[in-house]
Amino acid sequence: MTSSADSAADRIVLEAIGSALSGLPDDARIALAYSGGLDSTVLLDAAVRVAGPARCVALHVHHGLSPNADQWLAHCEATARAHGVSFEAQHVEVARAPGESVEAMARDARYRALDAMCAHHGAVALWLAQHADDQAETVLLQLLRGAGVAGLAAMAPQRVEGASTVPRVRPLLFLLRGQLETYAQTHGLRWIDDESNADTRYARNALRHEVIPALAVHFPGFRDALARAARHAASAQRLLDDLAELDMQTVSSDEGRALSRAALLALDDERALNVIRFWMRSLGMPAASTGRLTDALRQLRDARDEHRLRVDHAGQCLRLYRDHVYWEAGDSADPADETAIEARAPSELIWRGEEVWRLPLWRGSLVFVPVADDDPGAVPEALLAHAPLSARSRAGGERMRVAPHGRTRTLKNLFQELGVPAWKRDVPVVYCGGQLLFVPLIGVNREALRGQPPLLTGQPRRRIEWRPDLLIT
Repeated sequence: MTSSADSAADRIVLEAIGSALSGLPDDARIALAYSGGLDSTVLLDAAVRVAGPARCVALHVHHGLSPNADQWLAHCEATARAHGVSFEAQHVEVARAPGESVEAMARDARYRALDAMCAHHGAVALWLAQHADDQAETVLLQLLRGAGVAGLAAMAPQRVEGASTVPRVRPLLFLLRGQLETYAQTHGLRWIDDESNADTRYARNALRHEVIPALAVHFPGFRDALARAARHAASAQRLLDDLAELDMQTVSSDEGRALSRAALLALDDERALNVIRFWMRSLGMPAASTGRLTDALRQLRDARDEHRLRVDHAGQCLRLYRDHVYWEAGDSADPADETAIEARAPSELIWRGEEVWRLPLWRGSLVFVPVADDDPGAVPEALLAHAPLSARSRAGGERMRVAPHGRTRTLKNLFQELGVPAWKRDVPVVYCGGQLLFVPLIGVNREALRGQPPLLTGQPRRRIEWRPDLLIT
């Protein structure tokens, strides 16, 4: 016989799932982060009961940190199959970076894997099983770490986080762990107990087992109080973001990929730091400490040489180029090198009069525009059809002639002379046979036109234009 407490827990859990589901299309695919623990087991069972198994896919991340990880994977797959739910697992390796906790590195690896699996299954949302007790622990941890407003806001019920494009939804965030336990026992669910959850060397476990019980005795309503504090912090963060968006209209350039140093330093320190934090989030970068950002601001203020900045964060380094501040992959101790980019496989085209050559690896297209004889960028159609065209990544050291009677110059020097910032130089260079023909943002290589027979008036010519995806209509 079901008790009133059992039925109340059942109703509360199912209502929370129904509320999260209500804003989605009827055929929307929902991904469930399924570790096999109590919380995610309740989430899976309740989601299947409310949404139906066909709309759900259970995603499991195998970290390999526990000797029982293979058993957990087998349990999760069997449970998902028993519910009639699609299942996928992904193995990840947790890198041990200096100064980073294993918990943080595992969390980052887990979310990267979950985002990739969501994309594979076409999920419109990723549901996570965190609850009110997790939220209270998170707020306390952030307070003890001296976190700012964004950290104190803790976990949002729904938010697109980091570089992900799929919203992360926490349907159970306002429910207590005890309510989930009652639901699980009522429905006879089986779950995994991770042995690491008892290890109080981890800060969260120490709070859970040694601090939270004492708080529960002396401050029975602490969970609600901490949840309210998180909501107040989230409200304050929204106001800071609104201010940052206004400031970004003044300080950003190249659609937010860079900032103007002069405009940034015209702000007071607090507003400048707020803009930098907002900018980094918009680029999908993890948050940096106040100390690191304050040092970055100091270096930007003191820099007299573009190569003197020494600011590194999350595999990126802060660079300065002609008043533009931007992030570049690599280490700031290494010299800035705009040719140090990821090499892409060459693309080839046998030109037969095409007007658009799509180059998805560079997120853009080359457009061959018919032009008159006197167009300064004109290329004879006969030359375009003379040999296969190939689009390649820059290798460094390439040279071209931009004036008919000028000398050849390196692409690096030409980019610098034209004031093209380093982050815009990752463009496809076009060869005709073995001869460099065209470089976006610079133009046609006059050397490739030397030796061509004189063209009679009226013979067809094309101008080559590079258009990033957003400019193709």
